[in-house]
Amino acid sequence: MNDFNAILTILTFTPVIGVFALLIMGRIGRNSDDEIRSVAIFTAISTFVISCLVLMMFDKGTADLQMVDRFMWIPQWGIQYYLGVDGISIAMIMLTTFISMLAIAASFPMIKENVKQYYIFMLLLETGMLGVFLAQDLFFFYVFWEFTLVPMYFLIGLWGGKERVYAAIKFFLYTMAGSLLMLVAILYVGIQADSFAVPEIIGTQFGGAENWLFLAFAIAFAVKVPVFPFHSWLPDAHTQAPTAGSVILAGVLLKMGTYGFMRFNLPMFPNASYYFAPAIAVLAVIGIIYGAIVAFAQTDVKKLVAYSSISHLGFVMLGIFSLNAQGLEGAILQGVNHGLSSGALFYIVGIIYEQRHTRQIEDFGGVWIAMPVFSIISLIITLSSLGLPGLNGFVGEFTILLGSAGSTALGPRPWIFTLFAATGVILAAIYLLWMFQRVFLGPLDKPENKALRDVNRGELAILLSFLLFIVWIGIAPSGYFAYMDTTADALIEYIRSASALVGG
Repeated sequence: MNDFNAILTILTFTPVIGVFALLIMGRIGRNSDDEIRSVAIFTAISTFVISCLVLMMFDKGTADLQMVDRFMWIPQWGIQYYLGVDGISIAMIMLTTFISMLAIAASFPMIKENVKQYYIFMLLLETGMLGVFLAQDLFFFYVFWEFTLVPMYFLIGLWGGKERVYAAIKFFLYTMAGSLLMLVAILYVGIQADSFAVPEIIGTQFGGAENWLFLAFAIAFAVKVPVFPFHSWLPDAHTQAPTAGSVILAGVLLKMGTYGFMRFNLPMFPNASYYFAPAIAVLAVIGIIYGAIVAFAQTDVKKLVAYSSISHLGFVMLGIFSLNAQGLEGAILQGVNHGLSSGALFYIVGIIYEQRHTRQIEDFGGVWIAMPVFSIISLIITLSSLGLPGLNGFVGEFTILLGSAGSTALGPRPWIFTLFAATGVILAAIYLLWMFQRVFLGPLDKPENKALRDVNRGELAILLSFLLFIVWIGIAPSGYFAYMDTTADALIEYIRSASALVGG
């Protein structure tokens, strides 16, 4: 079966066109770093514009895959070139192109060495991430999934901090090791279903192998999220990555894990999803509380934000395995929210690090006096991360807690999960406000801090771009839920009907 709708192919590979442009520039003469940056940001903006066209073409009233581009890629093995978008992936596509655009722009004053190579890796990473969210063939998906490791490895290893090589290798090995089990499971599923296309696999009965297949996929995705106890690679990667690398890592790459659970584990293994839901919810709640407690103990502000990601993504996992529409939609939206808020927090840390060359909380204090505009924006973003009503974080966390409280997939007392998860909101307020008070408030008594300048126009534009969606989602979330309603409802209905257990 062939379907030709080139818009998703154009979207996915537009960053590669930018890569070729950068490579050609080197062969036709010497080019300034500014020219290289111009090509990179033009490519990123073009990709974002194309994603906006996809959003405009998207039909919110159907749960089916849309704008499908499909043909047989390797006929001998039944492997297809298969791209499609639905209510689960549309939000991730928009998040990817938006965050990538801002990350490339944020890199302009921060990356001064090997500029061309840096932007080549950034654009290749964007193509890999888009492919992960659009691929509907398991083998095709796996190619993109593994491909994203390569540019991120080099971004950390070449442009990171003092321990960048250690962090890059640890990131690569952890995620690669987790993915090997998934590869074995993909081969088994493809042979049993006589197809690697996910829509054709759904409904296949795997008998006693279903639980093992679920676990093979789940471990790969759990490492990427990361779910406790597979999290130890994340703080090192975040701390050593360049600022834009941390923005993309928090903003998009971690969502590949949560997306994988929704795209593959839930529809392909519905019985196992119900069977393992309570156990995964326990790990999610542990991650929420553990990440918050460890974040409070950090003296490096970037590492604090890194551990906060473990806590916040615990909420996303809890929403997914509530196995009801409220939890699932809350998880999708909270993935977007985390990408915006944590991505913005990492950018904030990067701005102040570029001037002070330290991330130690004790080295700051009184920044509000020296950088008033920067501090006001930082406060709003911090409040969004801790879930203040009226900002984006509250909407996602509230919907997830609502879904978990009403989930029968989590046993006869689901409110226990909700109660413990809610403590994460309180803990987030403690460690984030503690961080803000130590860094921004108090007397301006350190000479180095007195020399800090406020944000320039470029930095302000990037911060306001984050802020636009942080506020917009907080006050008008219904428009965002509308894109995922139909797909989420259809997925939950299918899981309930396909599972031998009673749905939640």
